[in-house]
Amino acid sequence: MSKTLHFGVFEVMGPQVGGTYSWAHPRSEGLSYLDPQHWIRMVRILEDTGFDFLFFAGGYGYPLIDGDLPHVATEKAINFPSLDPDYLIPIVAQHTDRLGFVVTQSTGLDHPVQLARRFSTLDHLTGGRIGWNIVTGASQNAIADVFGHDSMVPHDTRYEMAAEYVELAARFWETAWDDDAFVGDAAAGIFARRDGVHRVTYDGAHYRSRGYFGAPPSPQRTPVLFQAGTSPAGRAFAASNAECVFVQATTPERTAAAVADIRRLASEAGRDPEAITLMCGLTVFVGETEADALRYEAEFDAMQTDEIVASLYAGNTGIDLLALDPDKTLHQVLDAGGPIGQMGTSNIERFLGDAEGTGAPTVREILDQLRGRGTRGFRIVGSPIQVADQIESLIAATDLDGFLIEPVFAPHDLEDFGRLVMPILRERGRLRDGEAGNTLRARLSETPGNDRLGAAHPVIASPVTAG
Repeated sequence: MSKTLHFGVFEVMGPQVGGTYSWAHPRSEGLSYLDPQHWIRMVRILEDTGFDFLFFAGGYGYPLIDGDLPHVATEKAINFPSLDPDYLIPIVAQHTDRLGFVVTQSTGLDHPVQLARRFSTLDHLTGGRIGWNIVTGASQNAIADVFGHDSMVPHDTRYEMAAEYVELAARFWETAWDDDAFVGDAAAGIFARRDGVHRVTYDGAHYRSRGYFGAPPSPQRTPVLFQAGTSPAGRAFAASNAECVFVQATTPERTAAAVADIRRLASEAGRDPEAITLMCGLTVFVGETEADALRYEAEFDAMQTDEIVASLYAGNTGIDLLALDPDKTLHQVLDAGGPIGQMGTSNIERFLGDAEGTGAPTVREILDQLRGRGTRGFRIVGSPIQVADQIESLIAATDLDGFLIEPVFAPHDLEDFGRLVMPILRERGRLRDGEAGNTLRARLSETPGNDRLGAAHPVIASPVTAG
């Protein structure tokens, strides 16, 4: 039986997504990102054509080269600027009944109780259609600067902090209120039972709490937990915590290996490896004909430059490719004691080759490979049937469960994909449309009524002190 596929859309509340340049193309409406009607139109397209969720990347980071914001980042809007999509979600949710919404929030910038209340609010306002993309930070050099930190928090320490952060947030969501604590009896004048509201006591190495959670339980209580991380620490964290994992798309072979490794780690953590939804990014150029799609691709590629690639890569890894010898590999940074290890580790290690460095591309080859790709995943080009065929081929080669479509000329290319490709996948039995009233967790798990994280989930399975 064919695997049911899941589709989301990867966006930012900015002019464009993916670390590439496209907002100035005539097909793009990227400059409308401040207009709520732009997003209302988009969510209606996604809901009507069968997407599962709209995903917003986000954060306070931006590209830095030699400690400063590069000109190309501001001129071409490469991962700069961006706004907070949290405030947009309640607006667009009112124009949908089934579409989910996923918001990125870092684990290291505030206390878990602040994030927990924010997501409880969003889950209530969307009727249980919210997800949290857990990140330990991106563009850590920029984050350290803008928040006034003396140095970057070490990579693996960020994941240790994240494990505590998620655990404490989940305890607020799952244990602070009993299921029947809310009464809402106006005649009796009783809002909630005092014995159904519990103190959460937590004493970790990085976070502590000994108080009550003022947000009543939302439809999902805990938002659907998303996570992206391909480093060893990131995979281990995802396998223990995430319900939906974004895997870096490099080659089908490497992606398949990452998928298999996360499923293995999940099994070792006592979880059902098949219950985790694994997805990666996908850029699609599709038109009524193959010629149309190839024209869109060529016009997009013509807009990209080495400077754009270098700006994006520096923001992710701290490495300025244009300052390196183009005929040597990234090992020149290692040999000079550079910043490898604290930022963008997966986006560095992919270019280092094997243990001896064999197979590592030169800097010139990296620039060529990343031009037009940025942080994007796989790329597919063709007619509707060709695109549907290539999607199914990627699924067969990788064991992925779906894709995040990374728009180039939004919302027009999303409309094209929904109108031209989704019906073909539906006819092939690859899509299962969500029902109005279902939570995001129920939709992704394909199990109506599966709204809760579950007491057996590792993040809440440990004993809790309540009072």
